[in-house]
Amino acid sequence: MSDVTPSFPLDGAGLATLETRVHEDLNHLCWPGKPWVPGKTVGDEPVTDVVIVGGGMCGMVAWMGLRTAGIERIRVLDRSPKGREGPWLTYARMETLRSPKQLVGPAFGHGALTFQAWYRAQHGTEAWNTLDKIPRPMWMEYLKWYRQALDIPVENGVSVDLIEPVGDLLRLHLSGADEDSILVRKLIMATGRDGTGVPNIPDFVRPLTRGTHWAHSADEIDFNALKGKRVVVIGVGASAIDNAAEALEHGAAEVRHVIRRAEMPTINKMMGIGSPGFTHGYGTLPDEWRWRFMNYSFVTQTPPPHGSTMRVSRHDNAYFHFGHPVERLSLNGDAVTIHMDKGATLETDFVILGTGFATDPMARAEFGPARDDIALWADMYTPPAGEANRDLSQFPYLNPDFTFREKTPGAAPWLNNVYCFNYGATASMGKVSGDIPGVSEGAHTLAREISAKFYIEDVTQHWDDIQTYDTPELDGSEWVATPLPGTTVSTEEVA
Repeated sequence: MSDVTPSFPLDGAGLATLETRVHEDLNHLCWPGKPWVPGKTVGDEPVTDVVIVGGGMCGMVAWMGLRTAGIERIRVLDRSPKGREGPWLTYARMETLRSPKQLVGPAFGHGALTFQAWYRAQHGTEAWNTLDKIPRPMWMEYLKWYRQALDIPVENGVSVDLIEPVGDLLRLHLSGADEDSILVRKLIMATGRDGTGVPNIPDFVRPLTRGTHWAHSADEIDFNALKGKRVVVIGVGASAIDNAAEALEHGAAEVRHVIRRAEMPTINKMMGIGSPGFTHGYGTLPDEWRWRFMNYSFVTQTPPPHGSTMRVSRHDNAYFHFGHPVERLSLNGDAVTIHMDKGATLETDFVILGTGFATDPMARAEFGPARDDIALWADMYTPPAGEANRDLSQFPYLNPDFTFREKTPGAAPWLNNVYCFNYGATASMGKVSGDIPGVSEGAHTLAREISAKFYIEDVTQHWDDIQTYDTPELDGSEWVATPLPGTTVSTEEVA
């Protein structure tokens, strides 16, 4: 690729020039779309058409999709401070992204909005050709520019604490906003990796003190405090590897991976089948095929990136211990003893759980008591023998438009107004609501489905509009009525 990258007219021109190009391109496409959704009020209270919870990559590209579709009354809420949305500057600790640098990510079909355009406008083609992977903090800088270039009105420091159905609407109870609550027609949960769940905490660590004896890879960890300490990382996924590297680079005396699997996963199966067909077709497959594909991906496991693994392996005091599932932990003074199968033990000073996230909508406080009404895959599908997977079974079983489905029809119909545009959609919709390769395609689907639902819900208003529309395109001066030869036409007949 480095030998054939074409020239870019804006190489080195700077971001101000690139932003001008972005706006020119969008103007040529009549962006944003013409507003068409009727406004609504309840008494004197206005109703927001769409609220997007999450101002990171998924939330912003969802906003882009809706504005392209002509939906304008949108609010984007994020509990994090400005510039800290998403995981990139918090618990993500990889040096570089796994995704290839040329992927278009949240650009939504606009070349000038890609990371490549952003990078080359600042550094030029030669630097682009020599760039291997995207440094993680640089990706966050790009997302901050994306927000600025599109003037996305993210409201930071605002949390949605509870979703309450009110007739056909939703009332969102907020903290950190100017108002205590707002009414909304549609709600998009663009809440990232833990958007429908929580960090996966194995029971064996619960007797010990979090922060003192152990931490999850998604926690804020004081790696400086691990200097000279023995550290055990449980797991060998990407987050486990990245946290091990951080500990080693901060001077840990040793870092040992304790791994349940007998050997390191080495093949990213989902990368091997990535295609527009899979991106667009997965969500339409029968349940047995969706389960089969996703279960196989879970079972084979995505390996940690090559660069991240080498970041650990280059240290002489890093160790990988395969085939040792952990059974329990105990304290021996200030040290932690890890008890594994077959009587094996290991003593350490601190444990980091690289155990990922558990997808569990029931753990989300925002849904209140209605979280028990959300249908899971476990409620809707029984896999064949040999394909059972508890983790996968806890994913929400979504409708084809990303909305949550009721476990019992009629129990919580308002769930059809809540869209799961985060990692929780993976089992039902595929990798189109969180991963960089497919997020724009997911946003296209989301915007199309919300637009269709709005039109159906407001169809009587649109019927009235077509009947009352009376702006003429012709004023009568464009033609002259003439009779057929041999006939006469009276003025009244012409009229």
